[in-house]
Amino acid sequence: MKGAILAGGGATRFEGRPKGLERVGGVRILDRLERSLIEATGERPFLVANAPEARSWLPGAEVVPDQLAVRGSLSGIYTAICAAGGPVLVVAWDMPFVPAGLLRELAERSNGYDVFLPESGGRRGVEPLCGVYGPACAGPILRQLERRDFRAIGFHREVKVGTLPLEEVVRYGDAETIFFNVNTAEDLARAEELWRKLSG
Repeated sequence: MKGAILAGGGATRFEGRPKGLERVGGVRILDRLERSLIEATGERPFLVANAPEARSWLPGAEVVPDQLAVRGSLSGIYTAICAAGGPVLVVAWDMPFVPAGLLRELAERSNGYDVFLPESGGRRGVEPLCGVYGPACAGPILRQLERRDFRAIGFHREVKVGTLPLEEVVRYGDAETIFFNVNTAEDLARAEELWRKLSG
C-alpha cells in the first residue's frame, strides 16, 4: 500500500505559508508525517501538492499535482487514488500527531473496504483526512465533485465504508490530539503546547 501526504491546500488561514513546513517540537510537520507513513507502509509517501516549490519540500519524493481544476481536500484524495494505482493511505499535511501505529492498523484492517477511516469523536464521526481509499472511490468522488459537492464524506453511500472504532483509536492517544490540525498561528502555538505535554 502506498502512502500519500495531502499538501495541496492554499493555507489561506495561515497567511499563505505552507502549513506542513512549520515546526512542532523542532521538527517539520511534513517530516513527522513522512516518518510515520514510512513506518506504516514500508516506503516513502508521495505528495499531492500544487505549489511550484513542492519538489524541494521532500527531495526525491514524488510530487503529484491535483488532477482536477477544483481544489480542496476531496480533490486531493481523488488525485491520490488515481496516482496510487491501488489502495492508498492518505494523511493531511497539517496533522502533526498522527502516530505510525494507527496508520499501520488502518492499512492492515482495510481489506474488504473501499474506504477505511478512524472514528474521531468529532462532528463527522470519522476523520476522512487520515484513512485508506481504494480505486472504487474514484468514480463516486469525481461525480460528487462534478456536482460541486465538496464534502469529504459525501460519496460514502456509494462505496463500502469500514471504520476503526474510537475505543481502538484511543489506544494510540487522545483522539482530539491525534487528529489536531494546524490551520492558524494560534493552532501552531497550541500544537507546541501539546507536543511538550506528550514529550513529558
